Amino acid sequence: MLNQKQILIPVTMPEGGRAILAARPDVQVKAFDPGISVPGLHALLAEASAVALSWTRFGSAEIAAAPMLRVVGRLGVGFDAVEVPALSLRGIPLMTAGTANSRAVAEHAVHLMFALAKKSAEMQRRMRTGEGHDRRSGLPGELADKTVLIVGFGRIGSRTAPRCKALEMRVLVHDPYVAAGAIVAAGYEVAPDLDAALGVADYVTLHCPKTPETIGLLDAARLGRMRSGAFVINTARGGLVDEAALADAIRSGHIGGAGLDVFDPEPPDPAHPLLHMESVYASPHLAGVTTEAWAAIGIVIAQAMLSVLDGVPMVGHAVNPEVFAVGDAAVQRGSQSARGPG
Repeated sequence: MLNQKQILIPVTMPEGGRAILAARPDVQVKAFDPGISVPGLHALLAEASAVALSWTRFGSAEIAAAPMLRVVGRLGVGFDAVEVPALSLRGIPLMTAGTANSRAVAEHAVHLMFALAKKSAEMQRRMRTGEGHDRRSGLPGELADKTVLIVGFGRIGSRTAPRCKALEMRVLVHDPYVAAGAIVAAGYEVAPDLDAALGVADYVTLHCPKTPETIGLLDAARLGRMRSGAFVINTARGGLVDEAALADAIRSGHIGGAGLDVFDPEPPDPAHPLLHMESVYASPHLAGVTTEAWAAIGIVIAQAMLSVLDGVPMVGHAVNPEVFAVGDAAVQRGSQSARGPG
């Protein structure tokens, strides 16, 4: 038997991914609790060739504790908790799930738009309190003919757009990293000026990565530029929206409501004011963790890690593809600037 490569996986690893790894005679799988102590994780990393992560933080100290490490996998597409530049300095790729859960997140974003337009919580409350036949006020609305501004046209934003268009919405796209021609060719309107676009959108849905450039993207000033009664959707990352300012804008009536799958920090305090507003729909960062998506994520990450160990890397799943050989060069070192999920 070949010398076994040790792969660490969280106990939450989906069964499909586990099965792929278990089928390999040259792989020894060790499972760990994602909440493991730092010393405990470092001890496991001493002989690991690969590690799959859920929410466990992974930085320079973990990399230093793993002298045999060749690849890190992330059960998802975000990588806020991973120090990618430190991995790149060691020539170690970070592999993510790519588009495995993009459809799920896009569906959830549209679901939140529907919930806000149809006033689902209020309709449920009316039925429970006997107000079900009051048709004089608080009527639901429609998505058709409304304008949606999609911020970020990557894996998820590009899948949210056609769903909105199918609902007969006007679709504006803001993404300074995507050529205007590509957005137009896909059938949508380019919104190069974010501030100007905020003033015409009925729905603003965020699908950009969390970077120094996007933290606080929707702050008090930008929320103030949005049209009265507009809605905010965030299924990307907590921290893109100033939550205190959003709560103030909803209280004042300037913002009609919000659909939020992400907060900063997570989980949010149960007393968080946004969680107690009828016009806010919240979920616990599970937009991309449907039954179908979670199964696909496990399979993709198992395959991606094995591809690196086998010397035939699935480069398209790497956040830092520069670590792979190019031509005759063994490894291209350096920090990465990949944009991540969008």
